[in-house]
Amino acid sequence: MARRGVSDRSFAPRLFVDDPVPAPVDQAVDMWITSTEISTAGAADIHNGSRPMPVRPQPWQDRTVTSSEVPSVPIEDVPVEFDRPDPAVRATLLDVREDDEWRLGHAPGAIHIPMVDIPSRTEELDYDTELYVICRQGGRSLQVAEYLAHIGYDVIQVRGGMVAWQHAGRPLVGDGEQPPKIY
Repeated sequence: MARRGVSDRSFAPRLFVDDPVPAPVDQAVDMWITSTEISTAGAADIHNGSRPMPVRPQPWQDRTVTSSEVPSVPIEDVPVEFDRPDPAVRATLLDVREDDEWRLGHAPGAIHIPMVDIPSRTEELDYDTELYVICRQGGRSLQVAEYLAHIGYDVIQVRGGMVAWQHAGRPLVGDGEQPPKIY
């Protein structure tokens, strides 16, 4: 038997194909209809519930950007121009790690804006370039990429993050006397 759940985004019942429909959920299903279904169904059918309506969340109900909507690339597909300072590429490598992580080691051509500062510092980013977003391993960069995509930036999340960068042998620079390192 399949699971039954509640969508955490729209609070509409989420039904699975082989689930039996209990009476309370059946009543809730009648409330979720599209404008097309209203125009094609008779008002009496909708009002008295004789015509069951499927649960169909509309695009406007879901305002979040999912990871399937944010492209991601492996470290090998990140432009090699980011391997040197002042890259000659029409793109930006945005490192969203914390200050102490940045000081230990970062890509030479990256700019640094910690994740917590992104909402207040978006004016520093160029709308006309692709943004490659990177963090340590990929979790924070995915969240930032989703946010930036939601507000209109052209973003690409870098899978594997700076750990993959170092593992691939790409150059690192650090702010200190120690040799740069990520792990």
